Amino acid sequence: MGAWSHETFGNDDALDWVHGLEQVDDLSLIEEALATVLEEGSDYVEAPQASEALAAIELIARLRGHGSEESCPEVAEDWIARMRLTPPEALVQQALTVLDRLVDEDSELKELWDESDSAEDWLASVADLRRRLQAPPQPRDAA
Repeated sequence: MGAWSHETFGNDDALDWVHGLEQVDDLSLIEEALATVLEEGSDYVEAPQASEALAAIELIARLRGHGSEESCPEVAEDWIARMRLTPPEALVQQALTVLDRLVDEDSELKELWDESDSAEDWLASVADLRRRLQAPPQPRDAA
């Protein structure tokens, strides 16, 4: 059995996805993860794509200066330290739309969490991510 936790990077799909950051110097990987969910429209969102999108959204929040207490893979921390940009507001709005999709009835990830004893922990984690994403950008420490 793979990793499974209510934390954003607490699953194999997110951990595998984050290693793609080693290949990019921009927001393209994040944009792709969000687009994959948005392209589904109102169709069912599979858990792997949902987990990748949550990881992407966590990185947007961190780039805006709002990290969480949750652990973040070293490859993601290194990428964040290299990025000297704040994600555009349009990307933040896309991320908020994706968050809505990931907690609705057509989300496999939500279904899986609803079947577990930790559904409330996962929903609280997503709510915290939403709150941090919506907070005004803050300066980040210099690398």
